[in-house]
Amino acid sequence: MLPYSEWSRFSRLYLLFSAFCFSMSFYSCSDENDSEGTEDFSGWEAYAGTVSGMRYSSAAEINKENVADLKEVWRFSTADKDEDNRSQIQTNPVIVDGVLYGISPRLKLFALDAATGTKKWIFDPAVFDTIGQSDPMAFFKVSRGLVYKREEAGPDIIFHAVGKKIYAINAENGKVLTDFGNGGTIDLSQNLDREEDDFNSFIAETTPGVLYKDLLIVSMRVAESADAAPGHIRAYNTKTGKLEWIFHTIPHPGEEGYDSWPDKDAWEKLGGANCWAGMSLDRERGIVYVPTGSVSGDFYGGIREGTNLFANSLIALDAATGKYLWHYQIVHHDLWDRDLPANPNLVTLHKDGKKIDAVAQITKHGYIFVFDRVTGEPVFPIEEKAVPQLHLPGEKPWPTQPIPTLPEAFARQLFDRGDVSDLDVETHQNLLQKYDSIRYKKMFTPPSKEGAWIFPGFDGGGEWGGAAVDPETQIMYVNCSELPWSLTMIDIPKEDPSPKSLKKKGKGVYDKYCMSCHGNDRRGNGTSYPPLTNLNKKYEKEHILAIIENGRNMMPAFGTLKEDEEKALLNYLLDLKDETIKEPVGKSGKNSIIDEVPYMMTGYNRFLDKNGYPGIKPPWGTLNAIDLNSGKLLWKVPLGEYPELTKNGIPVTGTENYGGPVVTKGGLVFIAATKDSKIRAFDKNNGEVLWEAKLPVPGYATPAVYTIEGKEYLVIACGGGKIGSPSGDEYVTFALP
Repeated sequence: MLPYSEWSRFSRLYLLFSAFCFSMSFYSCSDENDSEGTEDFSGWEAYAGTVSGMRYSSAAEINKENVADLKEVWRFSTADKDEDNRSQIQTNPVIVDGVLYGISPRLKLFALDAATGTKKWIFDPAVFDTIGQSDPMAFFKVSRGLVYKREEAGPDIIFHAVGKKIYAINAENGKVLTDFGNGGTIDLSQNLDREEDDFNSFIAETTPGVLYKDLLIVSMRVAESADAAPGHIRAYNTKTGKLEWIFHTIPHPGEEGYDSWPDKDAWEKLGGANCWAGMSLDRERGIVYVPTGSVSGDFYGGIREGTNLFANSLIALDAATGKYLWHYQIVHHDLWDRDLPANPNLVTLHKDGKKIDAVAQITKHGYIFVFDRVTGEPVFPIEEKAVPQLHLPGEKPWPTQPIPTLPEAFARQLFDRGDVSDLDVETHQNLLQKYDSIRYKKMFTPPSKEGAWIFPGFDGGGEWGGAAVDPETQIMYVNCSELPWSLTMIDIPKEDPSPKSLKKKGKGVYDKYCMSCHGNDRRGNGTSYPPLTNLNKKYEKEHILAIIENGRNMMPAFGTLKEDEEKALLNYLLDLKDETIKEPVGKSGKNSIIDEVPYMMTGYNRFLDKNGYPGIKPPWGTLNAIDLNSGKLLWKVPLGEYPELTKNGIPVTGTENYGGPVVTKGGLVFIAATKDSKIRAFDKNNGEVLWEAKLPVPGYATPAVYTIEGKEYLVIACGGGKIGSPSGDEYVTFALP
C-alpha cells in the first residue's frame, strides 16, 4: 500500500501486449464476437452505461482541456424527499433518444427532455397500487435504476422495480402496460419454489436486471436475518411476464453444488445467497454474470455448515436457459457480511501475449478477482490462505479464504494500533481505548463476544457504486471507503416464556429483532440507523405497524412477526400504558429458523471519534486506478474533503463514499459519492482534480454521461440521506457553455 504522503508521486505504468486470438469451442475469435469491436459506448441506455457494466462513455467533447468550463444547465425535482432526511436516490438514470428516465425518492418514474430537463410524464406507483393506502412509507425504498427495452412493434417498455413488484411501463406516456404479467406487474415474492409463508416477506429489486433478447433476468434484495427469502435468479418473458427459468442459488437435490451442503435440507429452510448488486451480460455469447451475497443470517453460520454454495460467488449462467456454466466462490462460509457488492466489469485484457475476454469483480474487502469470461479460470493466481479459527460454540468457520495475488488491493487490509487517528491528543487517547477494547484485528477472524475489527468496513472497500473500466487501456477506476467497523456478538437475550407484562415482552421482541441495528437503548448509531426514542411524539400506532410489516428505506420488513409479538413491540416502542398479559394472543404458526440462532451482533458500529471523523488515519476515501493487464495499482488519490480540516492545515483526507465513477474517452473520471456534496472530474492518467461543483446534497449515486446532437452532458442524482446527510430530490446536469 502506498503511503498517504506520496499520493501525488505516482507515474502511470501499464503494459501493452500484442493481440493474440485463441480458438475455443465455445466462441469464435472473429471481430463479431470481439467485445472491443461490438460494444457501443456512445450512449447510456442501461444501468452502468451498458449491460457489460463498464461505466464508460466514448464521448469526448468534454475533455481535460475544457472540463473546467463545465456549468450547470438544468435541475429537475419531484419534490418528494422524506422530510426526516431518511430518503435517498441511488439511481443511475438511462437516456434513450434524447429522453432521460429517472426515479425519485418515492420511486416515481419520470421522463424528461434530456437537453433541457423539461418534464414529459411521471408515473407514481402509489397511485396505481393500493399498498400505499396501508403503508405510508411503502414507496420510500431504494432503486438504483431501470431497464429499457426497445420494441420493433408497439411502444418501447420500461421495467421499473418498486419493492417486490416490477412494472411494465409504456416509455412514450408512462402508462402501465396491463397485458404484461398480472395487470402490468410481476411479483418477485412468487415463483421461488418455496411456500410464501415459509420465509421473511421482505423482497425488493434494488438494482435493475439485465435484458437478453426477450428475457428480463432479475435478482433481488432479501432480509439478512436467518429467515430470509431464497435469493434465486430468474428470467421472465418481456412480452407476457411469464417465468421462463430459475437458477437456485441454494441448490436443490440433484443440482450442481447440492452435494457440497452437509445439511441436505438446507434448500428448504435457508435463504439469501441473493444478488442485490446487479448483473452483467456478455450479449454476444449469451452469458450472464451473477455476483451473490451471503446465506442468511449474516454473522452466525452454525445453522448452515459448509462453504455455502452459491453464496458469495461469481456465477456464470447461460442467459437463455439459466443453465450453470461455472462459478468461483470468493468468500467461503461468510461470517462478515462480505457480499459481492457490485455488478462485474467485462473487459478484454492483454496479458502474456494473449488477448483474454475477462470478467473483473470488485469486493468489499478491497480485492479484484479476474476470470476468463468463458472458462472461469483465474487470470491471475488466487491462493487459498489459512484464516483464524477461534469461534463461538456451534460455529464451524471454513479454514481458508481465497486471496488474489494480483491485481493489487485497492484498500488497506490491516488496521493496527499505529493506524488509529491522531488528529489531536484528546481524541487519539479516547480512540486508542476503544481500539484496545476490541480483541481481534486480523481479517477473517470469526465473530466473537470479544469483538473483531471489520476493515475495510461492512460497507467496503468496494461498494454498490461499482467500478469503471476504460476498454481502450483496460484500466479500472474504483472508489473506496477505508473506515473500520467493529463486530461484537452477544447471546440472544432470553425471553420470559410467560411474561406478565406486555412492555416486558415487547422489550424481548425488540432485543431479538431490532437491537442489533438500533442499539440496546434505542438511540441508533447516528448515521445509518435512526433512534427509536420518542416515537409516540412523531407517529401513530398504525404508522409504526406499517413500517414494521413493510420496511422503510433500507430497513427490511418484519412481516413474519406473530400478532402477540407485534402488539408487545408497539407497546414498548411507543411507551404505551403497560398491560398485564392474561393469555397468549395469536400464538398459531410454526417456529422460525431464527429460534435456532443463539447469538446476535451488538450493532453496525463505525469507528468514529467524538467529532464524527473516522477513527483511522487518512485516507478515509480514495479513488484508485488499477491496470487490469498487469494487475498493478497505478495511482491513488483522496476522494472527498472535510473543509474545516483542510483549513486547519490537514491534507485532504477523503470521506466515506457511496456511488460509483464514470470514465470517458475525453480523459476524465467523473464521480460524486462524497459526503461533502461535490461532484468532481479527475484526470484519468494521474488522478489530478480538474473540476468540481457543489451539489444541493451529496450525490450518493453513479453519474451518467450522454450526448444529444453532439453535445455532451453529465447528470447526477442528488438524494443524500446516508451517513447523516440531508435528503434531497434533485437531478443536476452539467454541460459546456
